Amino acid sequence: MDRFNAMRVFTRIVELGGFAKAADSLQLPRASVTVLIKQLEAHLGVQLLQRTTRQVSPTLDGAAYYQRCVQLLTDLEETEAVFSTRRQNPRGTLSIDMPSGIGRLIVIPALPAFTARYPQIELEIGLNDRTVDLIREGVDCVLRGGPALDESLVARPLAMMDQVTLASPDYLERFGVPAEWDDLAGHQMVEYVSSVSGKRFGLEFQVGAQLREVNLPKRVAVNSADGYFAACEAGYGLIQAPHYHARRQLAQGALVEVLPQHAPPKMALTALYPPHRQLSQRVRVFIDWLVELCAQPGIGLQRQA
Repeated sequence: MDRFNAMRVFTRIVELGGFAKAADSLQLPRASVTVLIKQLEAHLGVQLLQRTTRQVSPTLDGAAYYQRCVQLLTDLEETEAVFSTRRQNPRGTLSIDMPSGIGRLIVIPALPAFTARYPQIELEIGLNDRTVDLIREGVDCVLRGGPALDESLVARPLAMMDQVTLASPDYLERFGVPAEWDDLAGHQMVEYVSSVSGKRFGLEFQVGAQLREVNLPKRVAVNSADGYFAACEAGYGLIQAPHYHARRQLAQGALVEVLPQHAPPKMALTALYPPHRQLSQRVRVFIDWLVELCAQPGIGLQRQA
């Protein structure tokens, strides 16, 4: 029995909650995964996993063994990276998740530079606005806009993104163009609803040193960024969003910026990853590349003067 391979299989079963999911993730036959775990439990003389018809979960011994396995496997990968060309040429699959707008408009168009630099890294990219369970879903790192709420993850700041208030030309023709934030009486907004927490977001305006929050009447509420923009373009009211996401619509005249003198506060863009993956060379080089990317003045995360 290859004990390190058995450890790798065991940790993936714990993280994904099932034998079949672990086998698919590691591209191994399901029967091989079952045999490896039986051999590992026989070698250790303890039951590591509790199997039911619905799920697989670690026993008390299994939970303790999982923590040691994660550290050992991480140390092994880092040791190999130090003493081999993998330090300069990391290889393997890197699973990342990010909002669809960041992925489509910022990261993926720039990816050829990353893959040319690290040709032996294979990327698996998820584009969505939902919260991802990095451990259970086997994701190496995520990009998120807004405050980093999960304190169990390591957070690497990438950028502070400029935001804008937007409306369609048709909407402004019907409701008028507000000259000041207190001209918003009689206006409407598109409401954004978090698909994870259910929280409903209004509008925010920086007025001098004060942040003013405004909740306007609404006829449409949405729970995705693409739907948020679509509702605004359809004339249902004001929205606020990162400037990079609106560049195309602003250039084409599909949307118009309003109240630029009272822009919403900047939004943080952060890379998050589990602490036990902080030594992964693949994660490290990807996040370092993201830092370089976000610092480029023409990338669009900050408005150009």
